[in-house]
Amino acid sequence: MADDATTWSLIHAGRTSLASTVAELTPEQWRTPSLCAGWTVGALAAHLLASAEQTPGRFLAGMVTSGFRFGALMERDIAARAALTPEQVADRLLLRTTTTNKPPAPAVAMLGEVVVHSEDLRRPLGLPGRVDKDAADLCLDMYSRANVPVGGKRRIAGLRLVSTDTAWSCGDGPDVTGPATSLLLAMTGRSAGLSDLTGEGVPALRARL
Repeated sequence: MADDATTWSLIHAGRTSLASTVAELTPEQWRTPSLCAGWTVGALAAHLLASAEQTPGRFLAGMVTSGFRFGALMERDIAARAALTPEQVADRLLLRTTTTNKPPAPAVAMLGEVVVHSEDLRRPLGLPGRVDKDAADLCLDMYSRANVPVGGKRRIAGLRLVSTDTAWSCGDGPDVTGPATSLLLAMTGRSAGLSDLTGEGVPALRARL
């Protein structure tokens, strides 16, 4: 596992790349459904900005005022940024490419947020991903070892996952092979990742999504 300084450098690089993508989105793209059910690309961008601007104190206060309903807090944070244009979201994301504020969670969880949600935003628009290989491998390690919050460990149990574009692999059993970002999407419950995956373990993984 990378140290926090390395992880934050990857987070900042991911935010810079995401800001570049967001700044160029058209109004039609902004309204396109993302891979996150119920969220448009614009809502997902607002969520990523809210996460980047979050602090422990603000998070805890928000949980109290939202009745400790995490989903409600996320929706409220998105609504508070709903009027921002793509350019404004991009500008504010760039302000968070040197800071290390976060909610009470490990830095690698913030990296996972950036990496996976960037794919959630770009894939429905047909935009190429720009995920750093080290960042992808760190996220694969994290999600493969934990069931909270997205059930990754449970979803890939009894399978061997092998990345074709990084050095990462994990597990024993029928193979699931493909690009690191597609493995990440499938591991975190996104069926959009399955089209790039091959191997005898794909049907079992598909059944668990």
